[in-house]
Amino acid sequence: MNNDNEIAGDPFSVPHLLQPVAEHPSTVAQFAGMAIALAGDRECWTPLVRYDETTRWYHRLRTGPGYEVWLLSWVPGQGSGRHDHGASSGVYTVLEGALTERTGAGAGRRIAPGPLRVFAPGFVHEMVNDSLEPAVSLHIYFPGLTAMPMRPQRARTRPQVAC
Repeated sequence: MNNDNEIAGDPFSVPHLLQPVAEHPSTVAQFAGMAIALAGDRECWTPLVRYDETTRWYHRLRTGPGYEVWLLSWVPGQGSGRHDHGASSGVYTVLEGALTERTGAGAGRRIAPGPLRVFAPGFVHEMVNDSLEPAVSLHIYFPGLTAMPMRPQRARTRPQVAC
């Protein structure tokens, strides 16, 4: 069974669904709208991006009452390690390149620019750049990120082969 829930197209482009942008978002839909707006504003974030071969690069792009917006870059092979975000919920999207998100022992989900991912407190995942090109992602945490507990890696099991 396919567990992907997606909206076809961009619901924010339908005029009657487009709500005025709040000065400071307070709902998941408003944070999603902020992520879409920032992703589309390349002049805002492109000049800030840096790539670091030794460690993942990140830059706090914006803060407001109860939230933070982070810009991250990933060179090939860099990953986050398996973690959660403590008490924070969030929205994230890939801006350039592609990342793989792993939530279990499987191969993971490839995330290319465009789709948004929303997560609740306690959601455990790992992000990694499995591609040959650098990637950039945008993350909004609400409330602001105060903890990112690392979790032990799950053992990858080999499928049983019948003799």
